[in-house]
Amino acid sequence: MEQLGNSASPADHGRHGSAVEALAKRICEGRYGEGDVLTVPELMAELDVSQTVLREAVKVLTGKGLLATRQNHGTYVRPREEWNLLDSDVLRWKLAAGASSDFFADVLELRRSIEPAASALAAERRTDDDLEALGAALSAMSATEDDPVLLIRADASFHTAMLLASNNRFYAQMHRVIVPVIIQRGRDVYASGGSFTHPHAVHAAVAEAVRDRDVDGAYMAMLELLDKSAREHP
Repeated sequence: MEQLGNSASPADHGRHGSAVEALAKRICEGRYGEGDVLTVPELMAELDVSQTVLREAVKVLTGKGLLATRQNHGTYVRPREEWNLLDSDVLRWKLAAGASSDFFADVLELRRSIEPAASALAAERRTDDDLEALGAALSAMSATEDDPVLLIRADASFHTAMLLASNNRFYAQMHRVIVPVIIQRGRDVYASGGSFTHPHAVHAAVAEAVRDRDVDGAYMAMLELLDKSAREHP
């Protein structure tokens, strides 16, 4: 098949993006299961795209770990454990398709290994701008009583600010993984009618330790924050 070249029109690029999203949705929802081989003519008709556009969409999803191609076998869906969940698109598709309690438990384990350490670094390295960002998130959180959308947004802003305050370029990047999960988990909790203790106090404890340059205190306060959330929403 010919490769997509510089002559591709804006409409081709739009169809390419739509094809990537549509195919990823089908994979993440399980319409194409692990090991299933993609039938190109059927997909072209179903997605209403050309062979070139489909080829480019497959290339994108191959790069993200959802698909693979084997000689004399064709393009097939890779096992879920091989998907690149650290890729923001893959994570978004996975969350949109529905995540299990085991998935959220795995993310919590990841957060417990990253966020307390990031908070400890923040206590060492925070700048005035970092403290301002944390304070703004806390102010937004304290002003939010019964609006779940605003509360989730403030929660996400706080954890983003804390990761950035670590002033470690790798921890800072982890907001791309952690924040989408915070948002989806919050939506699920509110949609289910679950009860919760307002989170301002536990977040403020972390920020206070960071402001006071209390390294151990920041680590333990963040750990308690995460564990409290897990206890309230197992």
